[in-house]
Amino acid sequence: MSGLGLVLLKRLLLSLRLNLRKLILYSTILSVSGLFVVSLFILNYVIKDQLIQNSLSVNEKYAEKIAVSANQHFSDMLKELEYSAKQLEQDINNPELTYAEVKRLKYQSDNFNSILLVDPQQQMLAYAPKSLALSFQQTYSTPGIIESLQQKKTYISSTYWSVKGNLVILMSQPIYHQQQYLGMISGTIYLQQKNVINDMLSTQYDYKNSHLYVLDQDDRIIFHPDENRIGEKIINNSGLAYIRQHQKGSIQLTNSLGVDNLAGFAHIPSVNWIVISQQPTDALLAQAHTLLFKVSVGIFIFYLFIFLLVWWISNFISSPLNRLAKMASMLNQHDIQDKIKKVDPWYFEVLKFRTSLLLSSENFRNRITELKQHVNTDPLTGLYNRRGMEVFLKELVNTQTTFAALAIDIDFFKKINDQYGHDQGDVVLKTLAQIMQTNFREHDICCRSGGEEFLVLMTTADPLVAHKAAERLRLTMQDNQINQMGQITISIGIAFWPKDAVDVAAVLKIADNKLYEAKHSGRNCIRSTVKSSA
Repeated sequence: MSGLGLVLLKRLLLSLRLNLRKLILYSTILSVSGLFVVSLFILNYVIKDQLIQNSLSVNEKYAEKIAVSANQHFSDMLKELEYSAKQLEQDINNPELTYAEVKRLKYQSDNFNSILLVDPQQQMLAYAPKSLALSFQQTYSTPGIIESLQQKKTYISSTYWSVKGNLVILMSQPIYHQQQYLGMISGTIYLQQKNVINDMLSTQYDYKNSHLYVLDQDDRIIFHPDENRIGEKIINNSGLAYIRQHQKGSIQLTNSLGVDNLAGFAHIPSVNWIVISQQPTDALLAQAHTLLFKVSVGIFIFYLFIFLLVWWISNFISSPLNRLAKMASMLNQHDIQDKIKKVDPWYFEVLKFRTSLLLSSENFRNRITELKQHVNTDPLTGLYNRRGMEVFLKELVNTQTTFAALAIDIDFFKKINDQYGHDQGDVVLKTLAQIMQTNFREHDICCRSGGEEFLVLMTTADPLVAHKAAERLRLTMQDNQINQMGQITISIGIAFWPKDAVDVAAVLKIADNKLYEAKHSGRNCIRSTVKSSA
């Protein structure tokens, strides 16, 4: 932070009139609030990232588990076809043998929806079940049959429509006898009916809208919870190229419907299919928001407890310092040292502060004593003269001690001197000085400012206290008989620092003006800048 920035910050703090406790509380609020917000951002990131990683991992492991299980099952199905091919190669033209074998293959494991035995000329030699009602004289040219006969090896087709209008996948094994190709034995899976794929893949796995589907080698859906999508070719899937290039893994992708998903995948080597388990990202993040809300409530309660604890501790820490700080402006009070000693210095800073205040208070008392002894006083009355008054005024201002200035003048003093002589005038002055010293407190400053004019500096900001003291002085002087000179009265003007003015000279001028206002009002009265309710 630049020097200018520090200056502006200091001015701002001063304008707020912060004490230590408020400073601790505001700092705590700022820190805790900042920490709470940062914690929410971090938690939001960590929770979402962890949920995404967990979802990707779970989907990958699930897809791999299904793929391994399916691969073994499809391998067994191909072996079943291979076994039948070896049986049929012995006498493929025997109708009883061929029918018995296709019937056994169909119903022994029920892995296939139908079994077809086809010769190289694309004519049906045998089939099961009988409900297919296929013709033995007809040539069949479905994509699966044609490609299987052309390849003359183990074959697994893509999805296609059969002659009976079923969306199917065909798995076949070639039949050879002494290296002569005799045809193929095939099993078909009806994708839109109950089939072995549905039996293997239809599970209760549906965590947070997760679902499983299977693609064939041409990226067509051969299994999906939504049966309407079976046979659909996958396009515009952002992760499909990556999935084709890796045997297993996980990826965040946008599917062909434009929905963002977290997917795990694994290939089925025996059939070159892909098992994909995926979960919509939005469904997962909805869980994250719920979890984040619960965690946020917990953190908020914890931080609230921390704030209340800091609030209590701040009060415990700042209380002795606050009390000492208030006492620092009252060092002139006679019982201030006892008050300072009552503050418990339970930590180092308070101990040092208290010790410093006690030393300052002692020094203040010593300075007052010294001033009383060494500052020039008025030789006639024994009161402080103008020079002593200035010293005390400076001390009061430096310690920020509020005070009332009482300007006092003896009424018709010139007449007393003229009528009774200056000696008697001096008696009047000394009598008033003695009454003032008796009337005011020890720590109030009584001065003779010149001639018959006096000034009292009362360390109080209470107008009622100042007015009562002035009235008591006025009445005492009025009732006092001095050498048979008759009734002698005084007039008093009162002003307050710093309430009436920040400048001390201005306050004294205001008190003087109030004094003259009292004289013009008939003398023997008091005029103040603040109306008293006494």
